Amino acid sequence: MNSPSLWASMGQALDVTLPVCLLIALGAVLRWRALIDAAFIATASRLVFTLSMPVMIFFDVLAIHPDAVNPALLIYFAVGTLASLALVWLWGCWRATAANRATFIQGAFRGNGAVLGLAFATGMYGHYGVSLGALLIAVLIPLYNGLSVVVLSIYSGQRLNVLRIAGKVLRNPLIIGVLAALLWRLAGIGMPRWIASAGNTLGDLTLPLALLCIGGSLSLAELRNSGRETIEATLLKIVILPLLLTFGGWLYGFRHAELGMLFLYFAAPSATAGFVMAKAMGGNGELAASIIAFTTLGAMLTVSIGLSILTLLPG
Repeated sequence: MNSPSLWASMGQALDVTLPVCLLIALGAVLRWRALIDAAFIATASRLVFTLSMPVMIFFDVLAIHPDAVNPALLIYFAVGTLASLALVWLWGCWRATAANRATFIQGAFRGNGAVLGLAFATGMYGHYGVSLGALLIAVLIPLYNGLSVVVLSIYSGQRLNVLRIAGKVLRNPLIIGVLAALLWRLAGIGMPRWIASAGNTLGDLTLPLALLCIGGSLSLAELRNSGRETIEATLLKIVILPLLLTFGGWLYGFRHAELGMLFLYFAAPSATAGFVMAKAMGGNGELAASIIAFTTLGAMLTVSIGLSILTLLPG
């Protein structure tokens, strides 16, 4: 391994992560300067997840060529997500206190693939990353939402309602965007150019606005209030699980962009939606918030290192 190739790979990785990091930092500065507030963040986040991101996903899934999608990759991603939950659950039973176990488990396995995973994939692989990322989102949303409810329900003593969980998943705007695109393709309907242009313009709002909202939502106080459970959940989420699952994907035979996509989605920091769900179901909101803060900041480093290593791997 020579120095120039190492520096080139690190430069390529930073080209992906630094724009994301800068937009998150800008969101934090805007919140600090009171140019945006909690009401703006709530409204903008709702706009992203109910309108601009579903539209972006719709058009990108519509544009992807069927031959570019490897079903084995989607299956591996689903199995890897289930395996990560099993590992984190065992770790949580061993290391987390009973009161914090559900929040620990959710924070350590549920990633923010819909925003940060997609942002990294877009920076690294362009339209292919967005299109394939949209299909991975269609896999992860049912798994993350459903499994998180199961974990939190078990530890809170609430009754599981499978039909209710399934209904919420099917009503998720991102899932609707993917399903609508697949149905549109099956129907063979043409897309007027002016609609596509308007849709793509609206979709372009998604990642910048979402990243600003993430930055505005981060709290430095949560970093000061961290403890052992936060650190261990962070290491699981952005170091141990991505390393194990990406290595497993390499052993299975995934290479290049497919392997990189697996890494980027498994290495995504803890999902911000986990805080809302933990609070709603009686979990530890402070622990959830600190895990989100630590994994979000830490992922900027771990994703950069991981991408630079992946670009050096032989085909």
